[in-house]
Amino acid sequence: MSDDRKEPEVNLGHHLEGYDEFLREIKSRIQSAQTRAALAVSRELMGLYWHVGRDLATWQEQRGWGDGALRKLADDLKVSFPGIEGFSYRNLYRMRAFHVAYPNESEFVTQPVSQIPWGHNIVLLEKVKDDTQRLWYARQVIEQGWSRNVLTIQIESRLFERQGKATTNFSRALSPETSDLAQALLKDPYNFDFLTLGTDAHERDLERGLIDHIRAFLMEMGAGFSFVGSQYHLEVSAKDYYLDLLFYHLKLRCFIVVDLKMGEFLPEYSGKMNFYLSAVDDLLRHENDAPTIGLILCKSRDHVTVEYALRNTATPIGVAAFRVTDALPADLVGSLPTVQQIESELATQRR
Repeated sequence: MSDDRKEPEVNLGHHLEGYDEFLREIKSRIQSAQTRAALAVSRELMGLYWHVGRDLATWQEQRGWGDGALRKLADDLKVSFPGIEGFSYRNLYRMRAFHVAYPNESEFVTQPVSQIPWGHNIVLLEKVKDDTQRLWYARQVIEQGWSRNVLTIQIESRLFERQGKATTNFSRALSPETSDLAQALLKDPYNFDFLTLGTDAHERDLERGLIDHIRAFLMEMGAGFSFVGSQYHLEVSAKDYYLDLLFYHLKLRCFIVVDLKMGEFLPEYSGKMNFYLSAVDDLLRHENDAPTIGLILCKSRDHVTVEYALRNTATPIGVAAFRVTDALPADLVGSLPTVQQIESELATQRR
């Protein structure tokens, strides 16, 4: 009788010295190669689209070709290359606009738009008219790995205009290299339009809303912010203190304390934040970490008041406003038609 029993599988990884480290290295190499390959394909494709756009612009200008020629070209390319998408009439029109937006070939090949996917470039062409802003967003796509949807959201939230605008004392409280990076990471105002809060909302309501929408919250905070906790407990001289929000920034290599205020900024807020930062530096900060940074988020702030409050403060603090979607008053909500009522009315009108 034959023995069909299988030998038990053995996970040799647990018995080979250094295997786990070797596996991580191989996986890292594969992932890096995949990323480089994707970028290389994207650069090649963007180069092709740019050259097609240049030729279209040249022939249209020299021979007076109109819209009909572009449509005929799209049909003929579809017949010649049935398995290749991307040469529709609309896309050919976009390729021409792509060349017009970046007319200098030697400059184009060095710019970030030549390295990002075509879908991202379409979003930039259609939604951003300023050259400087378009290149800035393209650079963020590469550095932060934004999807096309995330890029769209960031453009519509006017991130370029908000980035680096928080009022801070970083230039005095941090080293030059850390100061510039930290300043660039903070926004003003922060856009929390994924939240709906009434006029009587408190800080805890704002905090709970942000935690409930942690993914959208982290996207608005930006790349590198790692969430540590809310109402984070600290004990100082046998007394309990609680930080509204605590983050660790992977690039800055430091803790970031966020204090939430539903009203206007008051000078005493900086003193409270200074205490928090000193405590975190002593109780949580590792010897290789950079100094802890504080961010006070208020419903509103006066720049002069903030400047005075931070002028002689030694710990690094930033102050910015935030905006949320205001909830409708209860009496107004009751007077508005429901979705069902609107649909019923529309159905009646169609009869």
